[in-house]
Amino acid sequence: MIFHWNRLDWNFPDLKMKQDFETNQYWKKAMPAGVKVDQQGHYYVSVPRWADGIPSTMNRIIIKDGKPLLEAFPSWEWNQAGNVHVLQSVLGYEIDEYNRMWLLDQGKIAYAPSPEGSQKLIVWDLNTNRMIDSIIIPNEIAPYRTSFLNDVIVDNKNGFVYITDSGCGWPDHPLDGGIIVYNMRTRTLRRVLDRHYSTQDFPDFHFQIDYKPVFKDKPLRIGADGIALSADRSTLYYCQVTGRNLYALDTSLLRNFTTPLEEIRKAVRAIGSKRTTTDGMHADNKGNVFYTMLEGKGVGIYTPSSHTFHDFVSDDRMLWVDGVAFDQKGSIIFNSNRLHEMFGGYEMDWTYPYNLIIWKAFVGHGVKSYLYAD
Repeated sequence: MIFHWNRLDWNFPDLKMKQDFETNQYWKKAMPAGVKVDQQGHYYVSVPRWADGIPSTMNRIIIKDGKPLLEAFPSWEWNQAGNVHVLQSVLGYEIDEYNRMWLLDQGKIAYAPSPEGSQKLIVWDLNTNRMIDSIIIPNEIAPYRTSFLNDVIVDNKNGFVYITDSGCGWPDHPLDGGIIVYNMRTRTLRRVLDRHYSTQDFPDFHFQIDYKPVFKDKPLRIGADGIALSADRSTLYYCQVTGRNLYALDTSLLRNFTTPLEEIRKAVRAIGSKRTTTDGMHADNKGNVFYTMLEGKGVGIYTPSSHTFHDFVSDDRMLWVDGVAFDQKGSIIFNSNRLHEMFGGYEMDWTYPYNLIIWKAFVGHGVKSYLYAD
């Protein structure tokens, strides 16, 4: 356990902002989603704006008076809600082998349609602390009404980026899940597997965590979510939240934008059941795929060489393990955030000091992210 909170708090730049946050109890919907660490050892956490009042959607963790606080990253100006040119709502992001942060901006706030220009991929150089690129994701690639840009992985060796769109951005409407491919060289985007069975929610799927239905009043429905790239960059793995299967696809088909969409749809392989629902995934440099276990309360590993799934770490406090990443020093880092309680109609005990936790677990010497594979 690296950090833990009863609720998130920020290092606010002024008293008025802090008072507004406290008075309106905006912290009740402030959920740490993805956690990663850069090459300098700084920890980052995204807090998506699924409700109003989130001070900043991208943050660096700082310690003040012995307490972990969030500080807007790269600045408060870069987190201004309502300005489509800066970060609006970040859920998934990646820090690549060149210490560049790839920030996937969902664009939408509190599930309103994404404004024109708000859906984007921002590339930020952590070494020089400046923006390198901004790639707009238009309506025809991720529909502004239904899109829910979830997670992103980067393949610098071949020059491609892969994004999951969970398609659940329009509550109480049918999903529109899919996968988005970005070609760095041609700067073009392509949407594949649109509403394919593997990117949609499993029909009539229900699940529980600690005997609590997810969600309380109506079943949760989330399409393509977790995504991972094999160490040799040849296989894309992904899964939906509302389903237990793991799916795979040869990236050679995705990297060729002339591959017919129907051919890609037919090439999807169902690897098998993880025996748990999953949110985030991440592959290591040894060929393994780490996946969060929502029902299993922990993190599991899929080993392609033996086609086996097994539990790696679990704890009763690991309630809704959201994302998993690597510290490049042999350990995984991951977070539990009680998403199903915070947004699922349950009352939380906000005095409990372990509501929100960032964990670290040692895997083995030399184990790093897929990005560092030879």
